[in-house]
Amino acid sequence: MPQLLYVTDLSYPARGRRYGDEDVFLTSRLRTRFELALCHPEDAEALMPRGFDAVVVRNSGPVLHYQEAYDSFRAAALATGTRVYNPLTGRGDMAGKQYLLDLTAAGYPVIPTVDDAAHLDRLPQAPTYAVKPKQGADSIGLTFTPDPSGPAGEVLIQPRVDFAYEVSFTYVDDTFQYALYTPDPTRRWELAPYEPTAADLAFAASFISWNTLSHGIQRVDACRAPSGALLLVELEDLNPYLSLDLLPVEAQDRFVDALTASLRSFLEA
Repeated sequence: MPQLLYVTDLSYPARGRRYGDEDVFLTSRLRTRFELALCHPEDAEALMPRGFDAVVVRNSGPVLHYQEAYDSFRAAALATGTRVYNPLTGRGDMAGKQYLLDLTAAGYPVIPTVDDAAHLDRLPQAPTYAVKPKQGADSIGLTFTPDPSGPAGEVLIQPRVDFAYEVSFTYVDDTFQYALYTPDPTRRWELAPYEPTAADLAFAASFISWNTLSHGIQRVDACRAPSGALLLVELEDLNPYLSLDLLPVEAQDRFVDALTASLRSFLEA
């Protein structure tokens, strides 16, 4: 039976989410299909050489809280050819927030983004702008201001969008699994099931295709703009929280089956 090192921070105090509960549930299901050992993200580099077939990074918390340890783990995994799931080739949040600038420049349906206040003329005019650190996560350091500023190249600046709701599309590999949305847009993590349209799925799939990950769990976060269009907020491809507790049992089972199949395919590749 394949042996997996499962990386999680069971005690991380995520606002509106219960990381520990989700990973206790998920590992309780996966342990019947794989041999599992759980570890804290700061211990992953030391433990990964001990004969595991792969390292699975799950609810490990924002890496900025342990950036040096994560960078060292990533470098060691790449140097030794250690299998890491999600693979370390992601172009979304795994690689930082540069993708928001790249997608803006490429004309993708994303909240328009610049990283220099001198380039505000490239954004739609807005009474208020969102400003956050380029190397941020989990809304840490997010502010709203009519006069955005900050060190060029170190901040992200976006027009504040008066959206109707946020919606998240969860994928395993390139296959859509489920969607959840915020009936009250002021309560980000109070979610409900969402039935996507064909246009919604085409929107989400375009970013999955752009990211080119062969395996892994990805979450495409979007907002419904006043125009009715969806705009990308975030492409989470490192350790997306899954909100599995909000799914019916049948959907939980389907997700675990899809994840199992993906992991087995990943190990055989």
